[in-house]
Amino acid sequence: MTTTVTTTYLEIRDPAAIVSPRRPPPDTALQRAQVPSPELGRFLYTAVGGGWYWQDRLVWTWSEWHRHLSHPAHELWYPTLRGTPAGCFELDASAPPDVELTTFGLLPGFIGRGIGGWLLEAALRRGFELGDRVWLHTCTLDHPNALANYQARGMTTFRVETHQVTVPAEPPGPWPAPPARPRRLHEPR
Repeated sequence: MTTTVTTTYLEIRDPAAIVSPRRPPPDTALQRAQVPSPELGRFLYTAVGGGWYWQDRLVWTWSEWHRHLSHPAHELWYPTLRGTPAGCFELDASAPPDVELTTFGLLPGFIGRGIGGWLLEAALRRGFELGDRVWLHTCTLDHPNALANYQARGMTTFRVETHQVTVPAEPPGPWPAPPARPRRLHEPR
């Protein structure tokens, strides 16, 4: 189906402009994936973006994921809640002094728990350790609170574009389509 999508480009140019959110749950931690793992990268991409039409990387091979995650200017971070991955963000510092926040989001079960604002603040602060300007783009296909979260952390709009996009009738989701009738554990194939 074809739909009209509005893409908003946001930036922040001064770390002093970052607005801190409320504190996350006490058992929340932040991890950097320092070993390139295509399996982890693809898992986080599909788990976070599957409900929001993130499709660009679904066709990537293992080698393409590895090349992406191995790039020296790339960083993949993920929050955990009591040890369980809760979302992710990726930074691309390959065009200094600009740093792009290329992906950002939470797994569906962790939305609304006070993690998103804290994670975005961490992403922006890390971005300023790598460069002088952090920017991203979001669109009307993303989570309805995404734009408000970016603005609440101090990011400002520098461009807005509207265009037609062809998307499937439903977001791809993190899981392949289930069989018509699930098999029982010991049912013969």
